[in-house]
Amino acid sequence: MKRTLEPELMEDEEQVKAYAEADFEEPHSHFIKLFEQNFSDQVIEGTALDLGCGPGDISFRFARVFPKCTVHAVDGSRTMLQVARHRLGCSSTMQEQIMFFEGMLPDLHLPYRHYDYLISNSLLHHLPDPGALWSVIKQLSGPGCGVFIMDLLRPENTRTARRMVESYAANEPAILRRDFYNSLRAAFTLDEISAQLRQQQLDYLTLKQVSDRHVTVSGNIR
Repeated sequence: MKRTLEPELMEDEEQVKAYAEADFEEPHSHFIKLFEQNFSDQVIEGTALDLGCGPGDISFRFARVFPKCTVHAVDGSRTMLQVARHRLGCSSTMQEQIMFFEGMLPDLHLPYRHYDYLISNSLLHHLPDPGALWSVIKQLSGPGCGVFIMDLLRPENTRTARRMVESYAANEPAILRRDFYNSLRAAFTLDEISAQLRQQQLDYLTLKQVSDRHVTVSGNIR
């Protein structure tokens, strides 16, 4: 199945509302668990940057699990960020730990030149040019920076993509089922991501398939 692009940003209010209210407990908990496993030999402290944070669920989960970390989170969708900032305003414990910023890769304007950790969940497949993510990672990291990227894998064919939608999103609203299907079609294969990492001289990072539909790229910047 050839890659089919989907819109880079989620800005429609109905779409954002559905996404913000969806049950992502399993994949988002899996994200945090895999991050912990990959960096189990390190004390997680400093400042992490969440690239493509959407309504902020990963940012909040990360901050709760790693209270010694400050989290900066960036997204290109103002509508998504409105949800994230509303949630932050309702939290009496997170307001000193998380900051949200609006910005489009690769031209980000952030408080820090380098971060201790760069994390991202389900951003890569939204990008017309995947090099935007990898170049930002090189730009905003210094030696030792921890990188953890998780994204979808593109299935071999549309039949498999539709089966995954029925398996993992059968009870979600129609708009989410549609978006999940489109995201699967827009995702990259393992070979494509491997080629991207080689091109950016980041192929020392670990590329691993972690489920039937997810891949991670992880490690420390040299």
